This record gives sequence, C-alpha cells and structure tokens, in this order.
Amino acid sequence: MGRPASAGGAASAAPAAPAQPGAPLVQEVAAAAPANTSAASASASSTSPNTPAAPTPVAVPAPAGRRPGRPPAAGARRRWRPGVAGLLLGADVLAVVLAAVFGGGLLHGLVVLAVLLALNAWAGLYRPTPMAAALDELPRLAGHGLLGWLVSGGGLAFLLVPLLAAAGRGAVHQLRRAAVRERPRRTLVVGTGTAARRVAAMLAEHPEYGMRPAGPVDPDRLDAALGGVRAVVFTRTQDDTTPLRRCWERGVTVWLVDPEPPLWFPAAATHLWGYTCRRLDPPERRPPGADLLKRTVDIAGSGLALLLAAPVLGGCALAVRLADGPGVLFRQERIGKDGKPFTMLKFRTLRPDTEQEAATRWTIAGDHRMSPVGRLLRRTSLDELPQLWNVLRGDMSLVGPRPERPHFVDEFSRMYPGYADRHRMPVGLTGLAQVSGLRGDTSIEDRTRFDNLYIETWSLWADLRIMLRTTASCFRLGGS
Repeated sequence: MGRPASAGGAASAAPAAPAQPGAPLVQEVAAAAPANTSAASASASSTSPNTPAAPTPVAVPAPAGRRPGRPPAAGARRRWRPGVAGLLLGADVLAVVLAAVFGGGLLHGLVVLAVLLALNAWAGLYRPTPMAAALDELPRLAGHGLLGWLVSGGGLAFLLVPLLAAAGRGAVHQLRRAAVRERPRRTLVVGTGTAARRVAAMLAEHPEYGMRPAGPVDPDRLDAALGGVRAVVFTRTQDDTTPLRRCWERGVTVWLVDPEPPLWFPAAATHLWGYTCRRLDPPERRPPGADLLKRTVDIAGSGLALLLAAPVLGGCALAVRLADGPGVLFRQERIGKDGKPFTMLKFRTLRPDTEQEAATRWTIAGDHRMSPVGRLLRRTSLDELPQLWNVLRGDMSLVGPRPERPHFVDEFSRMYPGYADRHRMPVGLTGLAQVSGLRGDTSIEDRTRFDNLYIETWSLWADLRIMLRTTASCFRLGGS
C-alpha cells in the first residue's frame, strides 16, 4: 500500500519544481490560422484544468472517449451518410453476396462474411489512411478470405471474394479521394522548426490528402488552437501524452507524420508524399460493465478484508492509544475521482504541529516525532488499513492512483503535464506506481506516468497482480 503523502504531517517541504521551459514558439500559416487564436487562448487560460479551484475541488479533464458533438447550424437538417467505413463495409458484403449467389451456398457465405468482417475490422481495414489503396489491402484481404473459405467449407466461388472486395474498395477509395480534394478537413500541424514547416507546406501542395493545414503550432499551445480542427498532425513523437489525450477527448483524428523517421517503423505505417505517416489511435475503451465489475470487486474485497483484519485493526488501535494517547484515527482531506474531495482515514503515526502543516508538508521517513509504534505501522503499511472503510464507502478503490492532498494536487497539476488526468479513475489503496517502488519521497513525474499508464491499460487481471504485489511488499517492511 503506497504512501505519497503525510499520515499526520511531516517536517520537510515538497520536492522543488523543475526549471520551466522557455516560452514556446508558435508559427502559423497565415492563410489557415484561426482568426480567434488570442480569444481562444484567453479562454483556455481561464478554464485550464490545472488552475487551482477554491477551496479544494480540482478541475480535471473529461474522461477519454467522451467526445462532444458539433451541433448543426440553425435550420439545417442532418442527413445520414454512411461514411467511408460504411462504404468499405458495403463493398466487402457485396463481394461475399456475389460469390454466394454464383456459388450457391448462402449459409457458407454467412460464415465467410462473418470471418472476413471480423478480421478486416481487427486489421483496421475500415479505418483507411489518406493514401489507402486497394492493391495495398489485397494481401490481407486474400488471407482473410482464404481463412473464411476454409472455415465455411463452401464452394470455389468464395475464392473470388478477395478480388471482388478489392475491386469494390478501389472504387470507394477513388470516390473518397475526389471528395476530400473538394472539401479538405482543417488540419492542425503541431511542431516547431523546419520539420513542421515542411509538413505544413507539403499538405498545402497536395490537396488529394484531404488536409488543409493550419499552423505549425507549438505543442504547449495546442489547447488554444483546437477549435474547429478535425485532424491534428504531429511532426514528432510526444514524450508527454497529454496533447494526444486532449485531441482524442475532442474526437479529433491524430496522425504522426515524421519528416525524419527512425530507421525502424511499424509495418502498419503509410506515407504522405514520402513522409512516414501513422494514425495514433486512443487506447481501447474499457468494455461495458467494467466500472461495475471493478466496484463489485472493491465491495467484496474490502468487506472481506475488514472482517478478516478485524483483530489486526483492533490491535493496531490499542497500540496507538497506549503509545500516543487519544486520537487513534487520523482524518485528512484528499482528492478523489473527478477532483472531488473526501476524508481519508489512517491510524495516527505522528502528531503535526498544526493542521496547516498536515495539509501542506511532505512526508519523510524517520520523522523524530514518530513513536516506535508509529514507525512500525508505517514500515508495514498497517496504518493504511482503515482506508478499507473508504473503499467500502466508495470514496476509493482497492487499486488506483494514490490520493493526494488538495494543496499538492493544485501544485503538481501546474508543474507536471498529465497529473490532473490521474483523476479519470477512482483513487486506490495501492497502485502500479506504488508497487513499482514509487512511494514516499520519489519522483512525482514518474508517478504520474505510471498512474496514467495504469488507467489506459486497465484490466481486472492487472488489479489482481497489483494487489498480490502489494501483499508481498507488506511482508518486506517496505513502508515509509
């Protein structure tokens, strides 16, 4: 069980902030730059998720996958359009139907169709790149069609499915290129220096890609420039994933177009006028019911743990009472999911000089005000057992990012990109950062990265692994 903050105050200040980078350079293509950049920037500044809120709630970004829609113009009637994915799907269905009609096996055709559509979707063939071509897709179509034919046991006519599908897809790609040339999407180029300017110029010179470039813009000013943008092109990989998440939250398509690509690049990459291009998709959403399943596990796990640990809880409470006097439990305000404050419980291990110190001072190991009982509780993490009640109440989860005090949430949200994104999920009794050794006085930047990685790759098995590793660490007396 991790310990990112004090359990009753401590004597040293929080780690100092890293040196701030220089002011970002913004270069825009005049013909494509938005007219209201300054207004958007001012609005973004006033509503930044990192701005401290009074008195304690902290603003956090919308959960990934929540995509605000664009309302239609007044008086306009929305017409349903199948889109490119729908047309490609229709081409595949038509290919199988034609083969089934000529081969005389409708039931076999249904099997072929199910296999073909599933494999094509898994391979991303319904999410075409700007340079998608039927001949490039033919090898995978042939493999998927052959597997469908073998599974179905149908006639030889089904061997023609890949060729028929490729022909239909070729027509769809031609129609798509003609359409995007006439109505290109406004595309923000993100990057600085010569590389970004070269990419913006390339997109302007080649309308067949369907991208009307705006920018380049510095990644630090991305939020202010996203208005009215339907696609974003990054010209280098991002060490910080916050800009990517901002784009995904707004439903913007993200591409990585690297003018100077590395020697090795994924096979799924394509190119734009010789520049390596790859779509950057958001992490897969958690399946429906995942939140309910996690909450069910929390209730069952915390309830059972409270029953089994009742003698230990009683023994710890008695030891604290005898060693440190009245006031066995320590209560402190922490920030939970979506920036909501709650009162977290711990066994008291030391007494801060003031309440202000408890709320704003960082924890350290070996504080001289700790009694031997308090020091033992910290080393074994037994002082955190009362948080099982927080889990049962719904304030916390068994596994998740560790909760922090409002003062430090405000401070770290300003200092470390992506810190506020930790609050997309319930805070936890333990977490990936803690079992990886990031507890006590360790790097906040590293903790932020581990916490966001946990959220984006969550699974029930991952939670189980973290709980098992936490249990093992308690026996190694690794608390702080």
